[in-house]
Amino acid sequence: MEFFCYHRDRPGSGALRDELLEEHWSYMDRYDAEMIARGPTFDCVTDVATGSVHIVDLPDPATARAFAFNEPNYQAGVYRDVMVRRWRNVLGRTMWDFPGGRDGGNRYLVLGLGAGEAADLVPPPGRDELIAYGPLLSDDGTTWLGTAVLVRAPDPDAARAVLTQGRYADIEVHDWEFGGRR
Repeated sequence: MEFFCYHRDRPGSGALRDELLEEHWSYMDRYDAEMIARGPTFDCVTDVATGSVHIVDLPDPATARAFAFNEPNYQAGVYRDVMVRRWRNVLGRTMWDFPGGRDGGNRYLVLGLGAGEAADLVPPPGRDELIAYGPLLSDDGTTWLGTAVLVRAPDPDAARAVLTQGRYADIEVHDWEFGGRR
């Protein structure tokens, strides 16, 4: 089962995040084989860290929650909250398989929080710029709760346009970088 985890930073926790970087990476290294995508997010205007994305393939919701809540930054108080949702890897690849590579261009997390009928279950045309794409689902995988996308785009507005406007309660756009060790 694939899961989307988004750890949102607690304001003012940047120094603690920096201090725990190696511990965080070592923890994530234990999940290397299960990792679909990972990396930090940033405010599009201030470039201050806003969180950390981890998309992983794990056996069940309980294992996914343990993965998210045992993470060293969460345990130390870097994060204010954590979103853990089932996710479907519509592209069928990892971020390391993205043809555009890990460098070059602007990259974004686009997080559409669902409202009503499912939207954007199929990627839009021009999927060459999509790094990861899939619906956010309930634990049992039956209810659509939104859509999470990692995309290379010229700017935040172009990234936001990947999702169908008016079909979400809210759409968040964060700068995003490939995470982990090079």
